[in-house]
Amino acid sequence: MNLDDMSLKELKKLHKDVEKAIATFDDRRRREARERLEAQAKELGFTLGELLDAPKPKQSVLPPKFQHPENESLTWTGMGRKPKWLVHELESGKELSDFAL
Repeated sequence: MNLDDMSLKELKKLHKDVEKAIATFDDRRRREARERLEAQAKELGFTLGELLDAPKPKQSVLPPKFQHPENESLTWTGMGRKPKWLVHELESGKELSDFAL
């Protein structure tokens, strides 16, 4: 393509087309990627939605190891930061073993 041989009208149209191609570049690439992934999923016997919407494994919940003596709903697993109620009790002179389950 020789730009010197083009008229002003042709150059403006080309410019407009290039701007549009740049603006829609990511959308076209995303669409192409999705089409490829859908084809691969189909080859494996799935839909892309089935693979992407699969339930995620649940994180295991550790059982509590320590419990507030008066409010049984206040517990701590022994992992992470100590809860405020436990810090307060330990500062008042109690031992961690006093709250063990």
